[in-house]
Amino acid sequence: MDVIGIVGSPRIGGNTDILVDEVLAGAKEAGASVEKVILNKLEIKPCQACNSCYKMGFCMQKDDMEDLMNKLLENEVWILGTPIYWWGPSAQFKVFLDRWYQPKHQEFKNKRVVMVIPLGGGHIRYARHTVGLLKDIFDYLSMELVDMILAPGFNKRGEVRNDTSLINKAHAIGRSII
Repeated sequence: MDVIGIVGSPRIGGNTDILVDEVLAGAKEAGASVEKVILNKLEIKPCQACNSCYKMGFCMQKDDMEDLMNKLLENEVWILGTPIYWWGPSAQFKVFLDRWYQPKHQEFKNKRVVMVIPLGGGHIRYARHTVGLLKDIFDYLSMELVDMILAPGFNKRGEVRNDTSLINKAHAIGRSII
């Protein structure tokens, strides 16, 4: 089984990065082939709503999204990680998500997804808009939300490492998705 982890945080070694790594480590331990992508290291331009993807069959943007889209389609399981910034996903993650608007999104059907959402705020309610947005998208595209890691109260870079129960949970989720 092939698993791809998408990190929507600009913080390398940050809480999102660490939790996505841990889920991927569990999946790898269970026998999966894993790959991690850091959105902040890619050039992904915002959707221009030109509909060229529908009119001509391809996106007019010349950036890294086409290769990333192909990687997504090749993987059965996606680990999607974004921190919460002002009740929503990071800008990097939102641009990535907006670019799903194209005919290829029809091929997302039956993809299995784990959401990883750390947040500095101390309550999971601060993630409700992002969780709702993603659940609605997954439902619309007939994708399966397998599991979710909501980690409130982690604001400092890397501090999730201090929560062994959360790290163990992320690892166990990775093993269980295989």
